[in-house]
Amino acid sequence: ELLNSYNEFRFFIECRGKYMLDICLLGTGGMMPLPYRWLTAMMARCDGSSLLIDCGEGTQVALKEKGWSPKPIDVICFTHYHADHVSGLPGLLLTMGNAERTEPLLLIGPKGLKRVIDALRIIAPELPFEIRYLELSEPREQLKVGPYVIDAYRVNHGVICYGYTISIPRTGKFDLERAKSQNIPMKLWNRLQKGETMEQDGVCYTPEMVLGPARRGLKVTYCTDTRPVPVIAEYAADSDLFICEGMYGEDGKEAKAREKKHMTFYEAAKLAREAQPKEMWLTHYSPSLTRPEEFIDKVREIFPRTIAAKDGRTVELEFDDNE
Repeated sequence: ELLNSYNEFRFFIECRGKYMLDICLLGTGGMMPLPYRWLTAMMARCDGSSLLIDCGEGTQVALKEKGWSPKPIDVICFTHYHADHVSGLPGLLLTMGNAERTEPLLLIGPKGLKRVIDALRIIAPELPFEIRYLELSEPREQLKVGPYVIDAYRVNHGVICYGYTISIPRTGKFDLERAKSQNIPMKLWNRLQKGETMEQDGVCYTPEMVLGPARRGLKVTYCTDTRPVPVIAEYAADSDLFICEGMYGEDGKEAKAREKKHMTFYEAAKLAREAQPKEMWLTHYSPSLTRPEEFIDKVREIFPRTIAAKDGRTVELEFDDNE
């Protein structure tokens, strides 16, 4: 009986807070890199798997500065194929290969993905791992890769462009009394809690037998190179973090933003005000915008929880233990 109590305690300690989502904004620049600002890239890490969105020039350097390895990257999502979002890929692939990676790498992006990547790989032709391609064709698509649920949604730029929402779902609480009352063997608890269906001695055990209703997970929404469109606020709604392009902060840039199909700080803030994420980080600054923080007070009049992000800004998101 004492051993059973110990095992139950150990099981719940293992289940508490297992998932954490690390987010690092590796590069915050648009169009061209600056000495203190690399081009667009964001990395997420969860449960031993890394996910990269965009891979602008300088992404490898930013990873080195952060101390994060490119080897565990399992998936790279591309918003679109302008050079400031893809030019860092050949070198990154070579570095991953030199790190003796052998697992397949999944690339996700708009139509034309394989053609673009094959062209870039002329200078990185031999890799010790397989590259798999998933080309987006619908206005909205959802897929699951490792611990991530990835929602891709089309936005409004000069070329086909997608935003992404990355979610970590969370199952319901494990109900100890239900598990005991149904005589479910303790050695199955952990796998049932992870969502697996198990069979033992001719009896089928399902997660629904031991879990309560699903709880709030973690959610990060990312979009760059677009005009403000309603779908962005829809996907950003109630996100733990909303990372949004702010190409221009200066007054008088509204016409240029419309012409180039980008956003001002204030248009981004209005989307955040509608979506109400816990926090918004601005990114993808114009090279002429050398001090984005100078405009942040005015932006916060629209959405107070706004940060003018800099390269390397990081957050660790955790499940709410109170839920």
